[in-house]
Amino acid sequence: MNLLYLTIMLPLTGFLFLAFSRGRWSEKISAIIGINSVGLAALVVIYVGFDFFNNTSISTRIFYQHLWNWITIDSMSIPITLMIDQLSFSMISIVIGVGFFIHIFASWYMLGQEGYSRFFAYTNLFIASMLVLVLANNLLLMYLGWEGVGLCSYLLIGFYYANPINGAAAMKAFIITRIGDVCLAIGLFLIYKELGTLNIHELITLAPQKLEVGSATIIWSTVMLLIGAISKSAQIPLHTWLADAMAGPTPVSALIHAATMVTAGVYLITRMHGLFAMSPVILHLVGIIGVTTLVVAGFAALVQTNIKRVLAYSTMSQIGYMFLALSVQAWNAAIFHLMTHACFKGLLFLSSGSVILCCNHEQNIFKMGGLRKSLPFIYVCFLVGGASLSALPICTAGFYSKDAILWKVMVSGDINLITISLFGALLTSLYIFRMIFIVFHGKEYTTIHIRKLGMAHNLPLIVLLVLSTFIGSLLIQPLINILPETHNSNIGKINLEIISGIFAIIGILLAAALWLSKCKFLNSVIHDITSKWLLNLLFHAGGFDWIYNIIFIKPFKISAYLLQHDPLNYLTNLLVMFTGWGNKFFAFSENGQLRWYIASISLGTTIILSLLLLIK
Repeated sequence: MNLLYLTIMLPLTGFLFLAFSRGRWSEKISAIIGINSVGLAALVVIYVGFDFFNNTSISTRIFYQHLWNWITIDSMSIPITLMIDQLSFSMISIVIGVGFFIHIFASWYMLGQEGYSRFFAYTNLFIASMLVLVLANNLLLMYLGWEGVGLCSYLLIGFYYANPINGAAAMKAFIITRIGDVCLAIGLFLIYKELGTLNIHELITLAPQKLEVGSATIIWSTVMLLIGAISKSAQIPLHTWLADAMAGPTPVSALIHAATMVTAGVYLITRMHGLFAMSPVILHLVGIIGVTTLVVAGFAALVQTNIKRVLAYSTMSQIGYMFLALSVQAWNAAIFHLMTHACFKGLLFLSSGSVILCCNHEQNIFKMGGLRKSLPFIYVCFLVGGASLSALPICTAGFYSKDAILWKVMVSGDINLITISLFGALLTSLYIFRMIFIVFHGKEYTTIHIRKLGMAHNLPLIVLLVLSTFIGSLLIQPLINILPETHNSNIGKINLEIISGIFAIIGILLAAALWLSKCKFLNSVIHDITSKWLLNLLFHAGGFDWIYNIIFIKPFKISAYLLQHDPLNYLTNLLVMFTGWGNKFFAFSENGQLRWYIASISLGTTIILSLLLLIK
């Protein structure tokens, strides 16, 4: 386990090599460095995993690797210490495992594009930053990784920097996530002020001893942590950046916006479960945010025309389910769904990348159609990924993870949450199979240009396809000894699974009825004026961008316009102007004329005597 640091050092070394090469190496060499650095890290993870589970007892299954002291000020000491337990091992397995196969796919997808070496440099840096975030044993070191993935997200979203729209999307993601980062930093300050430490396990132990349940400190600390989590995980109201982030290359969407970075908020809340468990009000707020996001994002995905934006809103919706699990303290279920989601959503994003390239970079689903004959393997990938996303019973990994969440929500006794969650299940199968039916069925509208598909293309898709089936549900390590879990009976669980499965199947059948057959009702709804207004509202995910434009952007632009000539600078220049005038006046008074000097002295004497008389 002493090799744990190599999981970070290897991708970081790959980044340094690629960055200093300045793009002068061939694509083959760049791909070898970029892929192998992550591949070697994956081998280290496998070795560490075997060593960890074989040499640590179940009750104390946790390992620390102290590297050096980072900050030492008086009594405050922040070390660079890596921590591995079942939770962090599960996370790094996803980050490096899925990340490795996405790197392999990217070597095919990015072939021939400008910035090939730069792309792998950014993704290697991202993997290293994400591992710092996950393996950190204290919140400040976690914050370093948190900021690192934010930087890499900005670089990768704006990868095609020649297009100003992409730059705007990257800036939007950067600014919105910075709002959450500032709040997260404030949360760290509050926690350190009250508990005197940022060590994660010490916090979990000290919080119940020094703070009362529902106290103001706990409330404000968890609120700040929650804002940081929802900004990074694209939950309402800080969710507007994720759909625009699809401007980046498709492997970026699979790596950052499906499998890793957007789930950092879920990991943060899970890791700090001790604090959130002491704040029931905030946990309830987490559930409201999650259930609202899964419905709003589900409706938005239902009307999107861009294949990647459908999947982006789907990501928001699924993370909403994870937040819902967190709200009822189903920590294990949330991480379970996080892991299965990384597999089937990674599969869907990579498959959409294949479709986009084969359709000459076309992303509008209504300009595709009939692709099941020309792209049968990709069609199967979409079917398996879509079925797992829809939680189709028995055969998909998504069924087991999503139903674990639904069961915990039902046991909590909140009938509103479980009702909306089941409706969200129907909505999920409806929008994903809408996309599948439009893209792969019907008339073929575009000319297909099938690139040479080698192992770099097929292997990642095959692996993720297998993991998206029920096989993926078998790979989850139990987290009971790390995360508290309420033990409930399974009475009624099978009934819930049947009901949720029925909802998923109804969604598929409804999608087939609406988009596989010519439905006059659908056409009439689309052409109705009121429906056009509603569809436009749904298309923009509730109009949050419009609201933010009025509340924040326009006032900022007005302020910038008023300040463009810098009135403060004018104000400071007034002193210079008065000094200049005084200089000119006194320079004029020095004219060498005796009568002028006598008059000046007399005037001055008169003023002084007048002041003395007034004072008396």
